[in-house]
Amino acid sequence: MPDVMRALIVDDEAPARASLRVLLARDRGLRVVGECGSGGEALAALRELRPDIVFLDVQMPEMDGFDVLEQLGTLAPAAIVFVTAFDQYALRAFEAGALDYLLKPFDDARFTQALARAKERVALAAAAGRPAQRIAVRSGRNVAFVALAEIDWIEATDYCVALHASGRTHVLRRSMAAVEAELAPAGFCRVHRSAIVNLERVAGLQTGADGETEVVLAAGARLPLSRRHRGELVQRLGLAAALNTGSGLKT
Repeated sequence: MPDVMRALIVDDEAPARASLRVLLARDRGLRVVGECGSGGEALAALRELRPDIVFLDVQMPEMDGFDVLEQLGTLAPAAIVFVTAFDQYALRAFEAGALDYLLKPFDDARFTQALARAKERVALAAAAGRPAQRIAVRSGRNVAFVALAEIDWIEATDYCVALHASGRTHVLRRSMAAVEAELAPAGFCRVHRSAIVNLERVAGLQTGADGETEVVLAAGARLPLSRRHRGELVQRLGLAAALNTGSGLKT
């Protein structure tokens, strides 16, 4: 568990930010690392500062709190506390992975309760010592999390990417390059300019009469393997020896 937890305040109203800052200053085990007045500022700060806790407003300029979470993907903080004057977003907030939902105006006791829960969540996450195992995806007015282990492969589609997971497709409004950089440490590998695969879902490689190789997934999908990405995939699958000896591989 970190000695001093790091918190970020996100609200487009200066008085609301000041109020949260005063409340958080009472806790010596917590430090406010930044304040943001818009969704765009929040996204940049969250990526750069990597706070443990974020107090996040819903309605803001540029992008709302749900958009911020989707753009963050697996980089979302361990504890997300929504702070808003609108009660109609509560269900969506919890579906998006929020730990708590503070409805303005709230009293000191209610804030203390939310902060205690947030600190407990951070402590549990630190004790587990595991990287994020899910990614936020927005669908219509809702945001949900898709477990990384359920994703078979990821496809580039126009200016978005499509996550193919457990027989369903989820559209994520992010670039292929950003998703690749984020998920590579979690066991994902680019196999083509338009496809990334979950290495745990690769059943084998198969080369056709034309010399072109396909990646065969456990769910049955067959994806082209470009020569540019072949070396990295073979290395990460631990298949270099098999390819050199010609043993056991479906090629």
